[in-house]
Amino acid sequence: MNKEKILQITSLVDLTTLSDLDNPASIQSIVNIANTGIGASQPASVCVYSNYSNHLSELNPQIKKAIVAGYFPSGQASIQLKQKELTHLNQMEVDEIDFVVNKGELIANNYEYLHNELEMARSTVPDKCLKIILETGVLSNEQIAKASQIAIGCNVDFLKTSTGKVAVGATEEAAEIFANQIKQLKATTGIKVSGGIRTTQDAEKYISLVQHILGESFIQPETMRIGASSLFTNLAEAYQQHD
Repeated sequence: MNKEKILQITSLVDLTTLSDLDNPASIQSIVNIANTGIGASQPASVCVYSNYSNHLSELNPQIKKAIVAGYFPSGQASIQLKQKELTHLNQMEVDEIDFVVNKGELIANNYEYLHNELEMARSTVPDKCLKIILETGVLSNEQIAKASQIAIGCNVDFLKTSTGKVAVGATEEAAEIFANQIKQLKATTGIKVSGGIRTTQDAEKYISLVQHILGESFIQPETMRIGASSLFTNLAEAYQQHD
């Protein structure tokens, strides 16, 4: 992998820490990594729990702040409670929201519930970048396709594969379904692959797959993201090998 490809992948990464043990020191550490970047490239955003949003702003006001929501990672809360959470985030200095849907309702094929939940989310944070986590590892291909159609119809900004908290995270099959739905519906919705993407080879296979379906112009931070933490270390090591 050449330097240009490494820098491209770096620019697509949502550098993430979502540990139960996160604290100001761990947030400081991940911001330091983001600030250093790789070569001339920095990650697209830093993704953390909402209680560290202000801390991110203090450490680096320029960094894009992605916050998980929707009662992450379970998604199990009423639409009314999720709305209160999003209303709070909408008043904060948050750039992007990674919102997990009610996976139980989705597994039960309750697509009306999904539609109502996503309509609420979009209307509550109309000006934030809204990434919808469908947890594709627990869904059938038919459910992934149907949920993607509903999410695209609700004008979300990204379809995202996983919370990274279940056994099956991102898969090529799910990413392909996302890409085909976006192509068929002629949508501008982005794709975020997340969950188990650790190596440069992992990242490259998803980029190649999505590029094949949606074209080279889709491979930019505005429409393609990779949620990861250890991937960034591997990218830095690969970049250093070229020096």
